Amino acid sequence: MYVKQIYTKCLSQASYYIESGGEAVVIDPLRDVNEYIKIADHASVKIKYVIETHFHADFVSGHLTLAKLTGAKIIYGPNADPKFDAIIATDNQVFKFGKVTLTTIHTPGHTLESTSFLLKDKNGKEHSIFTGDTLFLGDVGIPDVAQRYKGLSKEDLAGILFDSINKRIKPLPNDILVYPAHGAGSACGKKMMKQTIDNLGNQKEVNYSLNNSCNKNEFVKLLTDNLPEPPSYFPYNVKLNQEGYDDLSEILKRSNNPFSVEDFEKKMNLNGVKILDVRSHYDFCLGHIPNSIFIGIDGGFAPWVGAIFSDVNQPILLVADESRVEEIITRLSRIGFDNVLGYLEGGFKSWQQKNNYNKVNSIDSNQFYSKKFENSKILDVRNSSELESIGKVSGAKNISLQNLLSQIDDLEVNSEYLVFCAGGYRSVIAASILQANSFKYVYNILGGFNSIKGHL
Repeated sequence: MYVKQIYTKCLSQASYYIESGGEAVVIDPLRDVNEYIKIADHASVKIKYVIETHFHADFVSGHLTLAKLTGAKIIYGPNADPKFDAIIATDNQVFKFGKVTLTTIHTPGHTLESTSFLLKDKNGKEHSIFTGDTLFLGDVGIPDVAQRYKGLSKEDLAGILFDSINKRIKPLPNDILVYPAHGAGSACGKKMMKQTIDNLGNQKEVNYSLNNSCNKNEFVKLLTDNLPEPPSYFPYNVKLNQEGYDDLSEILKRSNNPFSVEDFEKKMNLNGVKILDVRSHYDFCLGHIPNSIFIGIDGGFAPWVGAIFSDVNQPILLVADESRVEEIITRLSRIGFDNVLGYLEGGFKSWQQKNNYNKVNSIDSNQFYSKKFENSKILDVRNSSELESIGKVSGAKNISLQNLLSQIDDLEVNSEYLVFCAGGYRSVIAASILQANSFKYVYNILGGFNSIKGHL
């Protein structure tokens, strides 16, 4: 028996490939499925099942494409209602592949169809449990309000989740491994551990949902207090995962289009088109196309696109390193952004020759505290939890980056703003948003709070 966790840092998402006796199972695959197929082909193994722990909201799964390419059967747990052929398992149903088995353990709460799968080895001994978004390491999945269950509140779902964890997972042996669908950084939980694999015994010690540190009522309150609104793309991803989507190969064919500067300019003036600049934040500050939004490919790319761009169907033009265009289109498609029109041929250098571009002025921590900027307004785009745990800057206005567009009217468009985050990535995203909304006097603080905290 062989278990491989395939972890995607950008999405903080874990999928799994399990192999035994010439057959394999894939759990919660990404939309780009080539890696699973390559692993199976290399071992001359047939993928028998594709298992979904629930209808994912934060990414588009690869279940349909993988099933079509391999002939594997798709499996969901009880209460699932996909609009395509799939096995809807009953609670405690056993699926055999090779010499091992997976047992369905219905664990609703995050969603009503959420299901965990218990892996047993060839001797019938419990080896590990794949918990999806039910149980994370150090945390649990928040009630998935993106699915808007009729007649059930977030408190109802949280209570159901408490019972699922304590009645279905907690009684299992301490030595089994816990394989969750997400790690730290995912919007599906609040405070997950950085580790992505642990044993259940340790989780019974450190995870508040398992260690008797709170009763059911306390758990419900703890889980639902200050529950953030889901990003706007979450309901759309649920819909795609439930109803179907285009294969990534089709998305790449229609999106991987180079445009000359002239054609790019024509496209960018069409109604609703967004220019997405994915270069480094240093390069973006040195020069960028007016009204373009920066979200660097080497940061938390896809989730920030989903948080900043409200409409997954809006047309997007890319400014990027041409060698990474296919990667960028793929990563956008993982969260359902499938309407990339194309990219600027020759990258920003080809546009730069027009001599019509903007810059983001940057200052260092010494300049930040100089008299020159003593009357400037300060904008902190970190999350409130960062302010509480790490520290604040006196006089700074805090609007977390994900809320900047919705609260931009709270800012004064003709004022001068010094913008910072923790290290400098999010602040450049914020600066690009401000510039695209007619703010002319914007300065990025190099190194963010990490650089200025020494002056506090």
